[in-house]
This record gives sequence, structure tokens and C-alpha cells, in this order.
Amino acid sequence: MACCSIPISCDRDEARAGMSGMILAKSLGRLGTESAFTVLARAQALAAGGRDIINLGIGQPDFPTPPHIVEAAVKALRDGHHGYTPANGIPALREAVAADLHARHGAEVNPDCVVVVPGGKPVLFFAGLIFGEPGAEILYPDPGFPIYRSVIDYSGARAVPYALREENGFAFEAEAVLARITPATRLIILNSPANPTGGVTPRGEVDRLVAGLADHPHVAVLSDEIYSRMLYGGREHVSLLHYPELRDRVIVLDGWSKTYAMTGWRLGFAVWPESLIPHVTRLCINDHSCVNAAAQQAGIAALRGPQDAVEAMMRAFDARRRLIVGALNDLPGMRCTDPGGAFYAFANIGGTGMSAMAAQTRFLEEAGVACIAGTSFGAGGEGFLRFSYASSEENIRAAMARIRNLL
Repeated sequence: MACCSIPISCDRDEARAGMSGMILAKSLGRLGTESAFTVLARAQALAAGGRDIINLGIGQPDFPTPPHIVEAAVKALRDGHHGYTPANGIPALREAVAADLHARHGAEVNPDCVVVVPGGKPVLFFAGLIFGEPGAEILYPDPGFPIYRSVIDYSGARAVPYALREENGFAFEAEAVLARITPATRLIILNSPANPTGGVTPRGEVDRLVAGLADHPHVAVLSDEIYSRMLYGGREHVSLLHYPELRDRVIVLDGWSKTYAMTGWRLGFAVWPESLIPHVTRLCINDHSCVNAAAQQAGIAALRGPQDAVEAMMRAFDARRRLIVGALNDLPGMRCTDPGGAFYAFANIGGTGMSAMAAQTRFLEEAGVACIAGTSFGAGGEGFLRFSYASSEENIRAAMARIRNLL
């Protein structure tokens, strides 16, 4: 039982020191974490102790996976899909991905350039391993998904943030990104619609970034488009697959987790430049061998089957978005921009007098509402809290009432 008693929140010095005299790799000290899971664990502990906790922290749809997708996986198991599959994914699934990307983005994608992986994070890790090393630089958004920074640091590269600003709707600004490029820059990470802000970058800004990258042919781009179908208020998603001039150096990450409420299925993919496919495939073989066979059959059913469940989920998210943004803007000392995508509201708490971490702690411990401090997503997140509205309208109303009472 000793292994179960090690706290998951042990700091980096403790991780490097090891236990019982073991000598661990120094690189472990550079590996970060995702605070949403730490908050989730604390919220679950409080709930287990009898507290009534409303969790607006974790970024996970509260809808079940559509039944036809579940049935496809069950059928696959019954039909004997129990063995290894190709490291890059079964051909039928890669063909379905290519067809879906063509239907949604009008992009011609070679199925041989699609690599299926267990969730989106392996794409980030593989990109870090391919481009990151001491002396290299990788640009990433701040505030942004914390695994970006973690992977960069672990690779040994220098993590170079570019700011996402509230007054700009948390869209990236092309000139600000281009200004951070140096001869040492290997990779730029983009994310739109974005976690944690819900920001959506408009086409004009993407156009300007792509035009500017013509002067930096040594720089690759990883576009995290996992929330590409989660858009509101007439916003447009602009995939980097639209730009043929970048196709030999762009990686597009997407998957099933958010769109189809399949977070626990661990199924994602990326479109890679053809020149990188041998390297990525070799990383897959060394890392996880392949993605489980039944989940891949479920992925085919998701892409080729009815989309009515997705559309219904998006209508619910849109209603929740309008509800939570209005409620946050009515709270004393708080304001919130209208998120254009994903299912997060990134609220400014500057008027409360609390730091982001202090507010996270007080809202959970005193009000029973779990949310995530903006500083979990980078220094630029100070003064903000992330609320996930992947929860019921009833929970959102109750959470906002509790926070109002506390404030």
C-alpha cells in the first residue's frame, strides 16, 4: 500500500530526490502537471467527507458518449477486434478522419499523414521530443493549456510565452507572436478555440501570422484544434489546414474527446507533415504500440454516424455559456468576456482583491465551488479564474449564488 500513500502533489525537488535513496533523472524536475486534476482530487475528497461540491473545474463534457458510438465499440469486441493494430491507426479510421477534415475544412488530407494516438497529449509530447532540445526555443500561449509549458520544459528547450490579452478577446495577435521568433525558434504552439480562455482567433489574424511565417521557414507550427467544433455566436474556426504554404511544416491536433464526449476513451489524432511521419510512427511504437482496436472502431462510428447528439450538446453548451457569462458579470468585483468557443469562461476577478490562487481556494473550501486559478495556465492568468460550463444550468446557477454569498 505504500505506493498509494505518495501524494500526487509532491513538488519537483521531492520528485527528483526520489524515495528510499533512489536516484531519479533530473529531467523529472522539469515536468509540470495539470492543476485541474489536483482541484478535482480535492473536490472529490471534500465530497467524500460529506460536503456538497459543485465542480466547474474539470474540462469534461457532462454528456454520455452517444449510444451508436458505444455500440460500435461493443460490436468490435464481440467481432474479435482484440489484437494489435497499426501503430499509426487502422486505415479505415485514418480515411474517416481525412474525409471529415475535407468535409469540415475543405482540406485535402492524405490519410497516410494522419496518426491516431491515445488522446491529444501524445501529439504534444511527440512534438516536444521532435523539436525540443537545449538551445532550442518553442513559443506557446500564456495563458494556455499547462501541458504546453510542461512538455517544452521537459524537452530541454526554452519555453517562450506570447501573451493572450483580455481586451483582444484572448485571440492571439500575429505581430506579437512573430516578434518572439528568433533563429533558435523551432516550433510555435497555437490554440483556437482556446483553453482556458475560450478565445477564438479571427481569420484575418491567422492570415497575417501565416504571411509572416514566410520569413521564417525554419519554424514549424503545432495548431491545437481540439475544440474546433465548439463555436458560438457565429464565430468561425480557421484551421491551419487551409494554408497549403504551411502544409510541409504544420501539425494539426484534433480528436474525439470534447466533440463526442469521449474523454475517457483516449482517442485523438494529428495531421503531420509527410516528412515527419516516419519519426512519429517510431515514437508511437516505442511509446504505446497502438491505440486499442475497439476505440478506433468507435471513432469511425463517431465520424461517419449521425451528428445530432453533437448538435444537441452544442446547443446546451451555448445556453450554459450565456447563463454563466451573464452571472459572472453580475458578481461584485468580477467580469467576464464572452468566450467564442470551447466550454470555458475566463473571469477577471481583479475587483475582488484576491489573487487567483486565493480565490480558487476560498471558492472551493468556503463556497463549495471548484474552479481553476488562472495562474495554473501561466503567469498571464493572474487575476483570472477558469470556470467550465460543462455542467448543468442548475449547477451553474447554484454555483454563482454560492460565490455571490461569499463575496
